[in-house]
Amino acid sequence: MQIWLESHFSCVSASALVGYFVFLHSSFQGSQGRAYLFNSVVNVGCGPAEERVLLTGLHAVADIYCENCKTTLGWKYEHAFESSQKYKEGKYIIELAHMIKDNGWD
Repeated sequence: MQIWLESHFSCVSASALVGYFVFLHSSFQGSQGRAYLFNSVVNVGCGPAEERVLLTGLHAVADIYCENCKTTLGWKYEHAFESSQKYKEGKYIIELAHMIKDNGWD
């Protein structure tokens, strides 16, 4: 499912803004449950990329973290090895477990 959200999302630990007015997909699974795919994020740092086998195959990903409290929020897709997954490259996964849902979406 693809949706636009007209609010902002904050790190659950630091309440620091991490995303706003962003296009996303809401049908992703992270290591700690449901996750959303963002086109862009703010106040987020990025670690080194590494290859990981995820539910959709092999990807090169880099962990992302809140710049304020350094809590790991999810990851950035650096490279997708499967052609059907190329749309994820350069995008970010943030797990719902790490976000404050400021506008009441599910």
